[in-house]
Amino acid sequence: MTLRALLREAVAQFKRAGLAFGHGTHNARDEAVYLILHTLKLPLDELETVLARRLSTSEIEAVRAILRRRVRERTPAAYLTREAWLGEFKFYVDERTIVPRSFIAELLRDGLAPWVADTRKVHSVLDLCTGSGCLAVLAAHAFPAARIDATDLSAAALQVARRNVKDYALGKRVRLIQTDLFDRLAARRYDLILSNPPYVNAAAMRALPREYRREPRLALAGGRDGLALVRRMLAEAAAHLQPEGLLIVEIGHNRAALEAAYPRLPFTWLETSAGEDFVFMLHREDLP
Repeated sequence: MTLRALLREAVAQFKRAGLAFGHGTHNARDEAVYLILHTLKLPLDELETVLARRLSTSEIEAVRAILRRRVRERTPAAYLTREAWLGEFKFYVDERTIVPRSFIAELLRDGLAPWVADTRKVHSVLDLCTGSGCLAVLAAHAFPAARIDATDLSAAALQVARRNVKDYALGKRVRLIQTDLFDRLAARRYDLILSNPPYVNAAAMRALPREYRREPRLALAGGRDGLALVRRMLAEAAAHLQPEGLLIVEIGHNRAALEAAYPRLPFTWLETSAGEDFVFMLHREDLP
């Protein structure tokens, strides 16, 4: 069997099973490509050059085994492979933390331009609800002069974050803190606060596909309207920002609810690959 034939088989299998995607890929073909190439230890960006390759019996069996797990268990691919990618950055991930995915990661590729004029002048960053630590690692690369505090309520998630911080040799610049948002940060102030918090509202939580229910509920559930943690951030962030500091928060599909709840706040909605409805920015001076 060629790799092309095995890919065709995998895509048909995924479509019949009605799998849900969104943990790094968005359709059956892309997910099948990723799982096949990862299992065969082939470069993820060289599919066309290997489609005609004939596979051994052991290779076919190994691929089919991981495809069966994906279908039977409804486990996100990232948990099966123990890795997730944000651009060129690879992160370790397991069931202790949400699978890394954030539009803020896209914004950090350009150092938050044009909102941050000089990345070297950012000296302190706070990543609230860090999970796997991915945004903290990306922030450390985007802002080379900055020290980063990365916080999470989950001790288990911070164990995963610690591994990723170590993998990128950032132990001297990234500090991991177990806390409920700002509770254990005392009077620390930052040039930049980032957060991709739990923001799934109660109705959406009840309707989540099985793949998403594999992730920690603590990392997803944002209360009745999805804004429980965002409200606390808006109330407390000003006390932890330097003058002219920025608060940048991802909120999923909750833009309308947020603007209705805070009609006087001058939200700036940042452009991402999915549009302008998912990440907002506020200056310290705009916050209560």
